[in-house]
Amino acid sequence: MSFEKRVAVVTGAGSPRGIGRSIALTLAKNGADVVVADLDPDGAERVAGEIRALKRNALAVQVDVTKQQDVAELVRKALDRFGRIDILVNNAGITQPIKVMDMTEADWDRIMAVNLKGTFLCSKAVLPAMIRQGYGRIVNMSSVSAKRGGGVFGGAHYSAAKAGILGFAKALAREVAAHGITVNSVAPGLIATDIRGGLESPDRQKEMSRDIPVQRLGTPEEVAATVAFLASEEAAYITGEEIDINGGSHMD
Repeated sequence: MSFEKRVAVVTGAGSPRGIGRSIALTLAKNGADVVVADLDPDGAERVAGEIRALKRNALAVQVDVTKQQDVAELVRKALDRFGRIDILVNNAGITQPIKVMDMTEADWDRIMAVNLKGTFLCSKAVLPAMIRQGYGRIVNMSSVSAKRGGGVFGGAHYSAAKAGILGFAKALAREVAAHGITVNSVAPGLIATDIRGGLESPDRQKEMSRDIPVQRLGTPEEVAATVAFLASEEAAYITGEEIDINGGSHMD
């Protein structure tokens, strides 16, 4: 699997213990040049530095994926620097464990905006370049929460947003397949990241793993490997699909 001469844009890639960082590094290790996009410019630059240390080109861009102007600027900067965009990984996301009775309209709108609207805005923004190229790979970050409900993953708004991503990906996949563009999603379960504000303690991880058949949390690298496959030429005949990465905690 090689990404030589490919350019990838990965959103939400600036967290030091996040899935996005692992995706960006995995693509770079396999030859891609990477645009590291994140709301945190310092985090994005740190990850870009790690990619440059791998002898690949990297561009750090601050972006709020809920704002169309920010997303348009992200795509413009990527094209100005690299001339093409081959891969988009819609990884930016936030969660909020909260019950519906305690949820405000602002809570709902915020989760929907980052997770679902951001996926829409970024996907739409890269399509003109991908259509011109006759090639593209879009990989979206859903969640096991889309299939089994909230729990430790987040509230009903998070489940709804992540389920919406699956429907959006299927519809978009049909629209763009004739242009050589595939659109797929991954649905991670419990992964050892800092999305909830900090890594869980070993005891808490053990407790959380109790109902997972493989008896552990997943790693960002395991998610990144699956994303890399879907972003590769080897996955050209896969589109409109989602892959569960949850250690058996949910089986379709």
